Amino acid sequence: MERIILISGLGLIGGSLAKSIKASGNHRLIGYDVSEATLTYAVENGIIDEAATSFEEAAQESDIIILAAPISETIELMKKLDNLPLQEGIIVSDVASVKGSILEEANKLTNKSITFIGGHPMAGSHKKGIEAAKEHLFENAIYVLTPASGCKGDKVEELKHVLEGTKSNFITLQPSEHDEMTGVVSHFPHLIASSLVQQAKKWADTHSFLPNLAAGGFRDITRIASSNPKMWQDIFYHNQSKMSQLLDEWIKEMSHLKELVEQNHKEQMITYLEQAKTYRDGLEKSEKGAIPAFYDLYVDIQDRPGALASVVQLLAGEEISIKNIQILEIREGITGALLLSLPSEELQKKSYQLLGRNGYEVVIQ
Repeated sequence: MERIILISGLGLIGGSLAKSIKASGNHRLIGYDVSEATLTYAVENGIIDEAATSFEEAAQESDIIILAAPISETIELMKKLDNLPLQEGIIVSDVASVKGSILEEANKLTNKSITFIGGHPMAGSHKKGIEAAKEHLFENAIYVLTPASGCKGDKVEELKHVLEGTKSNFITLQPSEHDEMTGVVSHFPHLIASSLVQQAKKWADTHSFLPNLAAGGFRDITRIASSNPKMWQDIFYHNQSKMSQLLDEWIKEMSHLKELVEQNHKEQMITYLEQAKTYRDGLEKSEKGAIPAFYDLYVDIQDRPGALASVVQLLAGEEISIKNIQILEIREGITGALLLSLPSEELQKKSYQLLGRNGYEVVIQ
């Protein structure tokens, strides 16, 4: 069934949703964005069928509306929709990473035409904007749905059908469940990453060479601190109660860790680190969840032209798909440790044997 779908906000997430929806169904896609350049790009590249300069007018002719704006802006758009004469049975969804405040607003809506189903596709990129949009961005990612009170199951299934081109794994959660879990594994780590960078910045005043040493592990665990500050402030604001709770817990955890270090509790420290390692390793192997199930290989390669291409070509020759590839910055100028992530344990072992036979030093951890 052809539907008229309005996507409000054509950044990375909205643009990627538009691409996946367009590729999987015979729907008419209308795009709305405050940036005229973004709308022009989206039309010229076939991401949307029509550009709208009025959100209100586009909303009134749509069957489904997806609000792909920051949280505070999404709430303002919801308020506008509440006062519009919309199509009967229209589905409105969003993509915000905090669901509590969104669903609180959704449950206040008085417009009987609206069925609101909260959404959060748990995928992203360090890039932003419509130019970074990808049809496959949400493939195999968790896509959380949080229906508003009174929402019927057939409406949820209808939305899933429209979004099937994302190839996501849909799960339904209560808003509080979602916000607690994303607070722990997504929102709070951004706070911690930023605090680690702030600490390093202060120590750089004492040791000017410090930035030259901040490679490898430090860059990995603080990479997310490079994300959009305004967007994350909005997230922290709307999930502030969970953030405050997690900060209290973190302070207690750090006090405990400080005691282990100061008192030199050797066995307790080993146990602490072993428990953390075991749990973290288990997350990587989980078949479901926000962290994908990848199986890693570490490969030593020489720092010379074509070294990386040789490894990739070997695996491609055996039709082995690489899910992620990274050069670890740990031994500059001599050799590089290449981290390859494979989609299954079987392909991990096959790659290990193949590269080993071809003279590469390979390690599975």
